[in-house]
Amino acid sequence: MTKLEQTIGYAFQNGLLCRTAMTHSSYYNENRAVCKESNERLEFLGDSVLGFLTAEYLYGAYPDKPEGELTKLRAALVCEARLAGAAAAVGLSGALLLGRGEEVTGGRRRPSLLADAVEALLAAIFLDGGIEPARRFVHRFLLVNIPVRSSDYKTALQEILQRDPPRSYVYHLVEASGPDHAKRFTVEVCLEGNPIGRGVGGSKKEAEQAAAQAAIRRLTADG
Repeated sequence: MTKLEQTIGYAFQNGLLCRTAMTHSSYYNENRAVCKESNERLEFLGDSVLGFLTAEYLYGAYPDKPEGELTKLRAALVCEARLAGAAAAVGLSGALLLGRGEEVTGGRRRPSLLADAVEALLAAIFLDGGIEPARRFVHRFLLVNIPVRSSDYKTALQEILQRDPPRSYVYHLVEASGPDHAKRFTVEVCLEGNPIGRGVGGSKKEAEQAAAQAAIRRLTADG
């Protein structure tokens, strides 16, 4: 459990909450004398906490998206595959307490089991430390690589720069050249006053998309 705490960057005041979050029902059923409960109730709570924090983030990060698109994006972010991916990122599998049968049948690698444990862990963090550490956990391990349309680089850049802490940025028109029927626009995107990407296009919107794409490449390369 200590290794898990170090990985997620949160130290529990109540260690029992963390242990319960890692206790699968198969282990609880085999060890009722020493276990108070499995992680199923925590999983129930964690599902709601995750839904709220994801919706809160998307509402602020995508002010132009309608409710239907936000709902679809939230569903994509809290799906089993992404939760299992978060479990892998924090090394959660090694901390799980499984019953003998579940261990033998590969439960430690089962996506549904790992996804449930992530929700239980989130609930444990929420109960132990409140909404802020729960929010940091979600932002760090789940609200990453948010799926957007491949051509929507401005939205993707906005998502990157609005993570905690949010950073201010602006697009500047550097140059507009050529005849009216074949204008070429050059746009630069600046982060807190410093240029991070430049793009050229047949319209300002195209140039802004190209600048955002260049900025994403630079930010990704810089880690």
